Amino acid sequence: MLQSIIFIIVTVAAFYFAGRNFLKIRRNILLGKDVPDASTSVDAGQRWRNVLLIAFGQKKMFARPIAAIMHFFIYGAFLLTQIELLEILVDGFTGSHRVFSGALGGFYTFLISFIEIMSVLAFVATVVFLARRNLLRLPRFHKAEMKGWPTKDANLILLGEILLLTGIFSMNGADTVLQGMGAEHYPQAGPFAVSSYLGPALFGGMSEGALVAIERFGWWLHALTVFGFMVYLAYSKHLHIFLAFPNTYFARTNSRGEMENMPDIQREVASMMNPEAAPTEAQPEGELSFGANDVTKLRWQDLLAAYTCTECGRCTSVCPANITGKKLSPRKIMMDVRDRCEEVGRTMDAQKSATPIDDGKSLFDYITREEIHACTTCNACVEACPVLINPLDIILQLRRHEILMESAGPSDWLPLFNSLENSQAAWAVSTERDAWKHF
Repeated sequence: MLQSIIFIIVTVAAFYFAGRNFLKIRRNILLGKDVPDASTSVDAGQRWRNVLLIAFGQKKMFARPIAAIMHFFIYGAFLLTQIELLEILVDGFTGSHRVFSGALGGFYTFLISFIEIMSVLAFVATVVFLARRNLLRLPRFHKAEMKGWPTKDANLILLGEILLLTGIFSMNGADTVLQGMGAEHYPQAGPFAVSSYLGPALFGGMSEGALVAIERFGWWLHALTVFGFMVYLAYSKHLHIFLAFPNTYFARTNSRGEMENMPDIQREVASMMNPEAAPTEAQPEGELSFGANDVTKLRWQDLLAAYTCTECGRCTSVCPANITGKKLSPRKIMMDVRDRCEEVGRTMDAQKSATPIDDGKSLFDYITREEIHACTTCNACVEACPVLINPLDIILQLRRHEILMESAGPSDWLPLFNSLENSQAAWAVSTERDAWKHF
């Protein structure tokens, strides 16, 4: 009874803190503008196909097969262990033990065995990923933006995975030996694929009391690791475990090379080129603003993408600007947007405000002009992302703000803009554009 009470208190606390953190993230994402675009006209069927193939099926991960297979082992084990977690929750609340075994019979044995096999594969993948980051030191994991917390975060999650697997096999291994001893409260659940060998090898010959202690240790370690992960998730790049699904659903489905139009500028150009055919709808009230210089000027879908970023670095590893030594890193762009969202959210919390507060900062305090000028708009980063994140869209919004709102930009761009403004041509020619038809 005491164990159930403690478990209930711990579970409620974990869900409370995790829920509070997730609500803050939702609030931060919705700081962005709700701006419809052409892709919203695409039917829901296409969006659900993206979710199933790309988020759930991890289709784009397999552009790099070895990493994809290793990731699939961890991903598959994560999904399957939720079944065992559900049983732990029921057992923890009711004081029972392996409550599903009686109802499922032989299928339960198969299910737990399959979970154990996937867990072994996940352990192998975890060791491989730790080696890739810390021994092989793959370049994309050691860019400037990955120094400090991002690297620690990745390693902490991988070490947490090892803790989780330690809990599973301690619990199942000791449980298997206790079942063989006919111990009270440990019903026969059949021979598990791994624990039926690992349990006797590690724990055979121990007393019943010691085995119960090991089994309970594994049970609690499994539960507490999951609860800790739930609370920690809000501070980690592994938030993509959940957000990859809505992000692939809401991702733009139009051509990757298609830029979003600006209605106000379209209206002015139409009036200039053909006044009779220009739109006649009323001008929007308030000061016109083009592009974005802060998270509140971006679409909320862009902020969702920033929180979804896995920091895998595939975008940066294929970026021609980054490869040639320029400062731009598409991954850093997404990380900076997320960090700015967090900063705005913290300021709102500190001031107990329901709306963003002007703190005198903007995205340009995180992202330098040199970075956005280096982008070649080739869409390589967009193509490479395994969860349909679009760093290019954010870069273009920052550029638009700089050029249209600040009348700034690289010096070698300015003659082009001046020529477009003065003669509606990309070249500084003396002949009026209307006269070109005579040539």
